[in-house]
Amino acid sequence: MKETVEPVALAEFLKEALAAVRPLPPTDVDMTQSAGSVLAADVAVPGPLPAFDYAAIDGYAARIEDVHGASPERPAGIRVLGDLAASSWRPVRLVPGTCFSVAAGSPLPVGAETVIPAAWTDEGMATVEVYQAPKRGHGLREAGSERASGDVVAHAGRQITPQLVALMAAAGVADVTVRPTPRVVVIATGDELVDTGRPSQPGQLVDANSHLLTAAASEAGAHAYRVGICDDDPEALRVVMDDQILRADLIITTGGTATGPGDMVRRTLQRDGTVDFDPVALYLCETMGFGLIGPEEVPIVCLPGDPVAAMIGFEVLARPLILRLAGAEPVFRQSVRANLIEGVHSPSSLREFRPVRVAERRGGGYTVAPMSSGAYTLSNLADATGLMVLGERVTQVPAGSTVDVLLLDRRR
Repeated sequence: MKETVEPVALAEFLKEALAAVRPLPPTDVDMTQSAGSVLAADVAVPGPLPAFDYAAIDGYAARIEDVHGASPERPAGIRVLGDLAASSWRPVRLVPGTCFSVAAGSPLPVGAETVIPAAWTDEGMATVEVYQAPKRGHGLREAGSERASGDVVAHAGRQITPQLVALMAAAGVADVTVRPTPRVVVIATGDELVDTGRPSQPGQLVDANSHLLTAAASEAGAHAYRVGICDDDPEALRVVMDDQILRADLIITTGGTATGPGDMVRRTLQRDGTVDFDPVALYLCETMGFGLIGPEEVPIVCLPGDPVAAMIGFEVLARPLILRLAGAEPVFRQSVRANLIEGVHSPSSLREFRPVRVAERRGGGYTVAPMSSGAYTLSNLADATGLMVLGERVTQVPAGSTVDVLLLDRRR
């Protein structure tokens, strides 16, 4: 009799897979090309930010004592020495009873302690009457008030956002050290597959998986490339693999992971001893494979051919590996606790990630609703905003229970 292999616990499977993958070696890139990457080193500003005192608003740069107590009944009159623009560079100085008309962004004259908004004055050109006394520091930015020279503005491990790019640019940072964006190759396998753009016939299936997984890899932050369809032929599979190993940081295949005679991915890679296909205690994805292939030991994830199973396998394994390669933390999606609206059943001894709809309650917290007409369809997957996580020992979850949910769409 054939020996039955006990499924590997999902937590143990993920721990071993993540331990086998290291973040990509760091590289220096131009700061303007760094958005979306993860910093591999702290970023310190080379000088103070702002670099000099400047006007934050249009108005009049003045000394506090010259406008103290100004009011509509008793306006303070001061002489305007000139105009300063953002491009002004010659140093100027205030003397008692004087001010400069300044534009937002212009360097402040020496001695200026406040910028009076034009609306608080009669907007005079040679002399100006001030009807409201501002506080010290109003309308101006002092040198180093945001960051002192040498301050760290971002630590290693932080993902670079457009806002951070702006901060680094303003601080004079030109280059940053980042983890490269992982290059992910997606390969669909199966003699029955045909490309999109035409309806399938009996004996044919439209290849939705490679499009699905390529889009998912891109959403995870990778440079994703869809190779296309590979026939169920060991030699053809080896040729594609050998070609893609040279350009990929991660390879994802879909299809051919079961134990049937036509499942060439499993038969080919398992025979080589490079990929482990031991069963995993994960519902719909018990036949995933993971290993390192080629001289460069490129990680490979082999997902089932069912589209929903492939997507769940991607979320559970491939997506964390992409983020691991990118040096990002955490590698798993945000999880929330939610109140289950309708009771569900779950298979015994398997961890389940069920597509659900998640809603935020008006008073705080979340509710989660199971998908109707069977959870595991492409239509339901397209409408799902979360994956409800049910443990291996859970078989029945009544309505009103609190469950863990991975958020797929943070916009909703």
